[in-house]
This record gives sequence, C-alpha cells and structure tokens, in this order.
Amino acid sequence: MNTQVATLVLVSGMSGSGKSVALNTFEDLGFYCVDNLPAMLLPALVADITGADGGGPAKVAVGIDVRNRHDELHRVPQALAAVGGLGFDPQLVFFDADDAVLIKRYADTRRRHPLSRLAPSLPEAIALERQVLHPLRQLADAVVDTSEMNVHQLRRHVTTEFGLGSENGMSLLFESFAYRRGVPAGADFVFDARALPNPHWIPSLRPLSGRDADVRAYLLAQPDVEAFYTQIGAFLDTWLPRLQSDSTRSYATVAFGCSGGRHRSVFLAERMAEHARELGWREVAVHHRELD
Repeated sequence: MNTQVATLVLVSGMSGSGKSVALNTFEDLGFYCVDNLPAMLLPALVADITGADGGGPAKVAVGIDVRNRHDELHRVPQALAAVGGLGFDPQLVFFDADDAVLIKRYADTRRRHPLSRLAPSLPEAIALERQVLHPLRQLADAVVDTSEMNVHQLRRHVTTEFGLGSENGMSLLFESFAYRRGVPAGADFVFDARALPNPHWIPSLRPLSGRDADVRAYLLAQPDVEAFYTQIGAFLDTWLPRLQSDSTRSYATVAFGCSGGRHRSVFLAERMAEHARELGWREVAVHHRELD
C-alpha cells in the first residue's frame, strides 16, 4: 500500500460557520482540497490519490456537510472506517457558531440556507441542520466555535492549529499586517517596517502589493530595506532554532507591520518565508492579514 498522504482532514460544520474560509485556508497551506464530497466516495478518493505511482498530494482536506444526502451523512462512520482500513487516521474538524451569529451572517450575505426548502424560516432551517449534523459533531476530533472570530482570525486559527502541525519540529508562520488595524494577537516576534521607503508614494506601485514583481524590485534596490532584512534575518536565524529546542511549541509566528499592510510588510514576510525554506524549515506558511 502507498501511504503518500500524510494528513487527511475532514471539514464539516454548520452553514455560515466558516467552513468555506477554512477549506480555502487549507488550500493556501498546500492541501489538496475537495468540497461537498458525497461521504461514501471518501474511501475511493483516498484510494485514488494514493495510487501506485506515488505522486499523490501529501496533505488532503475534504468538505462534507449538510449538502450531502442525509442518508449519506449517517454512513460517515462507515466511510471513516473504510479510510482507516487504508492505513490512515483522518481528523474530523467541525466548525460551529451560535444560532444568533449564524442568523446575522445570513442576513449580512443574503444567501439562502441549504435547507431552506425544508423549513419555513431561517431559525428552523438552522435547527434542522443541527439535528442532521449532530452525529458528525459527536464524531469530531475538534470543534471550532467561530462565533467571536472574523475571517482573519479564523484563517489564522486554522493555520496555527491544523495547517502547520509537523512531526519534524516547530513550524513557522510569517504574517504581514497594518499597524492601524492593530498588532496580530499571539505573534511571537513583531517587527516594524514603517521606517523603510514606502512604495505607496509611487503612483505606479500604489495599487500593487509586496507580492508583485515591480514592488519587489523597488524594495530590493533600497539599501535601508536590505539592511533591515539582513539584520532581522540574522536575529531570527539565531533565535528561532533556540526557541524550537527550548520549548515544546509546535509553531511560531513572525509578524511584519507597516502603515497599510500592503507593500513593505508583505514583501518582508514573503522574503523571510523564502529564506526559512532555504534553511530547511519543513513547514512554512505566509498570511497577509490585509490582503487575504
């Protein structure tokens, strides 16, 4: 048997709880993602992507929720057992939120609930969905309550809690942000890039971001930017390995801030992530709070 897939995450939960954001975040983290998969096709999917050629993805995330036929959802334990027979131990993550929060989110987006055809009102549709999904919630390895989370906080939670786990040591998250919106909660190292030359003041660069080639070229040509990058890089090269060896944490977050969170901080987060990968850090992710 080929055991190419190292990680298999099942994403489920209440409609409006952030499942789509979570699945998109898994995709950004390098997962092969499939949404709204009929539950009984899960073993076939796993078998197919772990074929004999050994070229399958190392990380897979699959969305299974109330859009399945309800008789299919009752067979999820059977599907999980079949996947277990293939040699894998899938992790089921259930996303949830308070009913009042779900109602507000639907009101804000004006989307129809997937069970609206079966219930005369939104509260009743949500109540029915809870009843249908109760067995999945009971099976879940982790339940994430997103009631108090915005999109950025949810992305960060998925990244740090589920996307970066590694048996090979501490994993790194490089994050960019705008100071006017506050420093990211939980950052281990925070560096202020506001003293560096700002591409915002160049009209041709203003609509671009630090991921664009023209902005990168401009910043690479600035001596102050190079000095900042070199000095911060030397600091992180010294202390990140020390942090790894002296703690049991599974990840560390390095945040770069600037005025708008669009040019300098994005450039530095991207470049420092590239540097970390070159040094051999096995799990490296990037999150641009003001862009993603």
